[in-house]
Amino acid sequence: MHDQLLQLRQLIQAVYPLPDEDWHAFTGIWQPFSAKRKEIITAAGEREKYLYFVLEGLQRVYYYDEQDREATLVFTYAPSFGGVLDAMMLHQPSRYTYETLTPSFFLRAPYHEVEIIMKNRPAVETMVRMGVTNALSGLLERLAEIQCYSSEDKFRKLLQRSPHILQLVPHKYLANYLGIDPTNFSKIINKIKI
Repeated sequence: MHDQLLQLRQLIQAVYPLPDEDWHAFTGIWQPFSAKRKEIITAAGEREKYLYFVLEGLQRVYYYDEQDREATLVFTYAPSFGGVLDAMMLHQPSRYTYETLTPSFFLRAPYHEVEIIMKNRPAVETMVRMGVTNALSGLLERLAEIQCYSSEDKFRKLLQRSPHILQLVPHKYLANYLGIDPTNFSKIINKIKI
């Protein structure tokens, strides 16, 4: 598990470096966890009990409404945090589903233990707050893109931000994520030189 914790540390160092004593306290709460392809990790209506750190695989968080419409909200893959973060932090049932798209391997920490460490170690609380703030910033940028950009511009922006995503994520999920009809998505891919 040492190598996996090193991956976690590299990500945390990029967000907000922790002093060694805080880092050691934080590492004590993580345990390995794996899931098969197309496995629901957190279902809508359930409470999100864990913070996940993705080591391998591809996952998505999506919303499904009463009219059978589906909206892919976010993809997670190594190295990133995963789970339904708002449900976890607000201690509320999730409105969204977190599922694997490929076999996946994680480290996961019970959120109640994350909260205890945050209360006792201000640097950990600051690191979590910075991570959530960065995620919110990215979400707001994405909302502006969805509401203002043409389908082609949304696709170009996605490739600018995450050029590797076409190799990771099946196109039907990317089309859904961008709010583009799958047929139009195929036309855009064929039109734009990558």
